[in-house]
Amino acid sequence: MEETHKHRNHVSVIGVGQACVDYLGRLRTFPEEDGKVELLDITVQCGGPASTALVTLSRLGIKTGFFGSISDDSLGEEIIKGLKEDNIDISGVKITPGYTSPFAFIAINARDGRRTIFWHRGSVPHLRAQDIDLGIYPNARILHVDSLMVEAITEAVIQAKQRGMLVVMDAGTLRDGIPEILKMVDVLIASEPFSIQLAGEYNTPEYALRKLKSYGSKEVVITLGKRGSVGLSNDSFIVQDAYNVQAVDTTGAGDVYHGAYIYGLIRGWPMGECMRFASAVSAIKCTKIGARRGIPSLEQVKRFMGDDFPE
Repeated sequence: MEETHKHRNHVSVIGVGQACVDYLGRLRTFPEEDGKVELLDITVQCGGPASTALVTLSRLGIKTGFFGSISDDSLGEEIIKGLKEDNIDISGVKITPGYTSPFAFIAINARDGRRTIFWHRGSVPHLRAQDIDLGIYPNARILHVDSLMVEAITEAVIQAKQRGMLVVMDAGTLRDGIPEILKMVDVLIASEPFSIQLAGEYNTPEYALRKLKSYGSKEVVITLGKRGSVGLSNDSFIVQDAYNVQAVDTTGAGDVYHGAYIYGLIRGWPMGECMRFASAVSAIKCTKIGARRGIPSLEQVKRFMGDDFPE
C-alpha cells in the first residue's frame, strides 16, 4: 500500500477516458456489402484514446495515472495487463464484474495504412462523477480527457481547475455536454470531423481554429491525418506537415499525437515545437500495426528527428 502511495505521488499526468482491446486485420481491398474478403493477418493489442496518450507519455519517461471503466471479462484482463506493462497507475480504473469491456475491430488498408474502425463501448457502465477523485495523485500537473464519458470528464475537469491543473482535451466526437466542457479546457486538440461538427463546413482551417478557440482554450490544434496539423495560440497560426514515413497502420495516430503534445507542454515548449514533436512521434507509431506497438522511446524520437528535435 505504501509503495502504491509513493507511485501516485510521482504521477504528473492523469488521463480520464477509454481503454479497450483492438482486433486489427489487414486487407488488400474492402468487400462490397454482403461480400467476403480474406484478411492478410490479424493482431490483437490494446488501444483507446486517453489510455494510449498515457502510454505514449510513459514511454517518453512521464509518470501517469488512468481513470477508466472496464469489466472483469477477458477483455478487461487484457486492458489491465496492457496498462501495467507500460507502468500506468491503475488506481482510478473501475472494474465492474459481470459486464463486457470495450473493444474494436479495425480493418487496415494494406496499401496505405488507413483504417476503418468498428467499435463497441461494451456493456460495462460508464464512469460517473462519484468515481473521480483526482486527489489520489497529489502532484499531478496535467489532466487529459477524451470525449466519451461526459459526466466523468466534466467532474474531472472541474476538479482539475480547482487544483490549478492544466486541462488538455482530445475532442474526437461532439456529444451533448462537450461545448460546456470546452469552456474549461486550456489546450484543445480536435480531430477534423469534430472541428466540422462544431464550426460547420469551413473554407480555411484558420476559421475553424478561431471558432474552436472562441470557447476559451488558450491553444487549439486540429489534426488532419496525412495532411499534418494546424494550430492557433494567441494570434499565431501554425501549420505542421506530417512526417513522410511508410505508413503501415494509422490506428491510434491521433492518440499518440496528444500524448506527445502533452510531453512538450511539460517541457515548456511553445506550440510550434509541441506540434513538430507530436507529429514525429505519431509518424513513428504509424510504421507498426496497432495503436501502441509502434510508440517510440524518447531516444528513438531524437534519432528520427535529428536537428528538428526541440531544445
